[in-house]
Amino acid sequence: METAPNPSLPPLPATPAVSYVMPVLNEEDYLARAVTTILAQEYRGEKEIVLALGPSRDRSNEIAREIAAADPRVRLIDNPERDIPAGLNHAIGASTHAVIIRVDAHSELTPDYTERGVAALRDTGAANVGGVMRAAGNSPVQRAIARGYNSPYGLGGGAYHGDGTPGPAESAYLGIFRREAVEAVGGYDPAILRGEDWELNLRIRRAGFAVWFEPALGVTYWPRASFGDLAKQFFATGTWRAVLVRKYGRANPWRFFAPGTLVIALAVSLVVLALQLTTVLPWGWWSLGWLPLALYALGIGFAVWRIPEQRGLRDRALTAVALVTMHTSWGTGFLRGITFGGGRVVDRSRA
Repeated sequence: METAPNPSLPPLPATPAVSYVMPVLNEEDYLARAVTTILAQEYRGEKEIVLALGPSRDRSNEIAREIAAADPRVRLIDNPERDIPAGLNHAIGASTHAVIIRVDAHSELTPDYTERGVAALRDTGAANVGGVMRAAGNSPVQRAIARGYNSPYGLGGGAYHGDGTPGPAESAYLGIFRREAVEAVGGYDPAILRGEDWELNLRIRRAGFAVWFEPALGVTYWPRASFGDLAKQFFATGTWRAVLVRKYGRANPWRFFAPGTLVIALAVSLVVLALQLTTVLPWGWWSLGWLPLALYALGIGFAVWRIPEQRGLRDRALTAVALVTMHTSWGTGFLRGITFGGGRVVDRSRA
């Protein structure tokens, strides 16, 4: 698909009014804190928050109603479809201001996030600006998962998973958008249930707009707190990344293919080992079939040795489990998505 001529965006005023949009589903442990960081933004422009409430099974919607009753800047709308892209579209449609800031109930903005983000929009002429996602955890397992998020050995590739230099980007974490650009490309695709940010930013770039990475923008992200929930999340993510590969082909970066290739290689190694242990295959040269498994084990060991902020053997063991869970769940989901498409695979880790 050819890139359209670069469209011009009207100049932004110094402090444009901003609309924060947030889908909410089963977030009772994080919602109030996330909204608090939005309301505490050191930004002089007018602000509104639109929460798109899905059918939560916990107290999320009750907490949201309490927040809205206490502050008129917070408005609530329904998201009966439950899915994140649909919720974002509902919230964007109900919002009113020129700058749209996507926020997540699992995230906390630094106090200067809005000020810096709007300045970057104005100075660069970009249609979307994003910063760095810094994962954090409270429990030992959640901290291990956060280390995986923050390390190139865990997710790797995206600039927003680590510090870097400002510049044009493939995608952006969350995002601070010009409304004109979002409306020009039709908003989020409700059929893409995961990877919706990358897909929207691809269409924004293909429309000729710019996406910009600004490392001065910081967001604290609270990941899943159990390995089971992490596996569910990453299986869904891998499945929908494969859908994006099926839909957009070479527009996808090579790193999308790595976890699926890893899972196939590990499966071959395990099959060879099992056949040798049952004497179906001889030892000798067939033992080379273990090579992918051995190399992966060495790679995990190297990654665990290199990743900082670990204390003792327990932390290192948990980090190793987090990395393996990320890689294999993502890769298995990717193979499922390449073979069968996305279907109704959704992230049930918040249910």
